[in-house]
Amino acid sequence: MTDAQDASGSRARGQRMARAERRSQLLTIALDLFATEGFHHVSMDDIAERAEVSKPVLYRHFPSKLDLYLAVVDEQGADLLAAVERAVAPLEAGPVARGEGRRVVAAVVEAYLAFVQVAGESSTLLFESDVTRDTQVRGRVEHAAGEVTRRIAEVLGGVTGRDRADADVLAAALVATAQGAATYWLRHGGGQGIERVVELVTDLQWRGLAGLVRPDYPYGDA
Repeated sequence: MTDAQDASGSRARGQRMARAERRSQLLTIALDLFATEGFHHVSMDDIAERAEVSKPVLYRHFPSKLDLYLAVVDEQGADLLAAVERAVAPLEAGPVARGEGRRVVAAVVEAYLAFVQVAGESSTLLFESDVTRDTQVRGRVEHAAGEVTRRIAEVLGGVTGRDRADADVLAAALVATAQGAATYWLRHGGGQGIERVVELVTDLQWRGLAGLVRPDYPYGDA
């Protein structure tokens, strides 16, 4: 039975879609509803109605509202991690020129600002989930944040020469600052452009990190 048919075999209200396309549509709708209304105020009926599908179709993709919420959180986490991966890639690809470290820090900060600019209030599903008392949700949210912190810590370890425990602390501080600035900009930024926020936060972070770069760091331009 396709997504265009309900349990009795009749055409569903929604247009026929391939399974992957339908899943993507449902995730997009759920993301918007969870972000604007909150997990507890959104029902599977609401999501099915917005998608113009029957509930059996919705449940074939996501057995429960919690499963759907977790899928949304996972997708948000993957999007943010991908942005951070792109930001740190130059340091790992090498060779690194002098002065490029600040640019990489700026790219990480910009990744967070760009993420909230695109995601809007839905970024709070990853940063400030209203369901974090649920152990599954908390685990997923913490996993997403942990993956981002882990990637930044890997890079910082090589650049500063600090051990992994120190690098983890530094990375967590960088992530918290970038995330906090991005959330503040989303809600209170007013006329402040992203470029200015990136510049300010990068100045704050790089002034501290620059003093931690190991003396023998191998720059590409020697």
